[in-house]
Order: sequence, then C-alpha cells, then structure tokens
Amino acid sequence: MKPSLHLYMRRMTDFPPVEWAVSPAPVDYEAALAFMQRRVQAIRETGAPELVWLLEHPPLYTAGTSARAEDLKDAGRFPVYEAGRGGQYTYHGPGQRVAYVMLDVGQRGRDVRDFVARLEAWIIEALDQFNVKGEIRDGRVGVWVDRTQPGGPLREDKIAAIGLRLKRWVSFHGISLNVEPDLSHFTGITPCGISEDGLGVTSLVDLGLPVTMDDADDALKKAFRKVFLSEVVDAPAPLSEAQAS
Repeated sequence: MKPSLHLYMRRMTDFPPVEWAVSPAPVDYEAALAFMQRRVQAIRETGAPELVWLLEHPPLYTAGTSARAEDLKDAGRFPVYEAGRGGQYTYHGPGQRVAYVMLDVGQRGRDVRDFVARLEAWIIEALDQFNVKGEIRDGRVGVWVDRTQPGGPLREDKIAAIGLRLKRWVSFHGISLNVEPDLSHFTGITPCGISEDGLGVTSLVDLGLPVTMDDADDALKKAFRKVFLSEVVDAPAPLSEAQAS
C-alpha cells in the first residue's frame, strides 16, 4: 500500500529548488551530524536552501531515542553513536546509501505523519524503478520486500530504514537504502528492534539486481522530484575531504 499524497496536491513550482549533494567518499558520522545541525539552524534562521545529502558512512551502529541495550548484541564490533533521531538501533556502512533530508516541514504541510509517509513513498517509488515492490507494514518502520514463497512460511526482509528528527519544523537525519552492504554487519544489532521469525534484511544486490550506487542515486533523485514536488539542483558535497574522513 502506498501512502496518501493528499497534502502535496500542489505544483512543483510551489516549493523552492532543493539542493542535492553527493559525497564521493565515506563520511565520518559525528562530522555529518554536526553539519546537519548547522544546516538545520541556517534553514530556519537565515533562509538557507533545503538540502538532500547522499553519502555512505564507515561501518557503524547508531542508537535512536528508543534504543534498548539488549538490542546491541556486539558492542565491540563497530563504533556506536547516539544519533538523537527517533527509532532504535540501525547499521550504516559501505554499500548503503544514506540520504540525509534537511527540509522545511513547516512549509511542506506541517504534518509529521504525512512527511514520514512521503519518505516511505519516496523509497517505494525509487524501488519501483528496479521492479522491486517495496511495502510498508503496520508496527514496523521502514520499507519491506515480501519474499514469501507460495505455500511457505512468512519471509519479509527490510530493504530501507527511516529515522527522523525535527527541530523547529526542519527535518534532519532521513533514510537509508541497502544497495550492496555487507548484510552480515547487521547481525551485531537487532535492527530497529525487530526480531520476529521470518523477518530479515536484504539489499538490491541480494535480490539479484546488478544495481550500482549511481543507479540508486538516479532513482532516488527521480523519485524525490515526483513525491516531494520539488526541483533539485546539484550542489557541492558538504565538508572537505579532511573533515569528512
């Protein structure tokens, strides 16, 4: 089921262009978090442009505000960071496309539920370009792929995660889409606190699709324009190479 888009029945010209930046090398998590906080403040206080920032991180785990200690199963495996976003534990690492979304939600409907639904719709629309049916599930955050075989037990795998925070109606953090990460890295946590039988984690490449990061980026850009009714303009990647590493 695709989320409703009823609050966005407007023209693309109703919203200013959104800057779209892609970092070519893995970005340090704390440096990224500090940059997002500065950009959110600038959007709210000085009218800086909204920004979608695509990047990868080195292998790490992040803890959301609802994270439970028992869901960190291997604390020494990778660095662990307090993210300050909603949600529980998640993994970031090479082969996973993270999209940090710094948008003025106050100008885009002022409706948090609808904004989260739009993030879900964005992922679903991008996956559709690879003929992958992404779905949302009540009680399970993120986007899922149903891999249940006819007559077999339930098998649904998570392909994308969502974690969000708003400050004075400007969003930061965002989404992560599994393109070709090392899926074994997810075993150090209970991803998003979900441990039921038949539920796992997948990626586009794990589904048998030879998708590159560039392919995923193109799909995300096209889907963003459609779902958020916003033109995008390419912008330099935030942070210098020294700051990012």
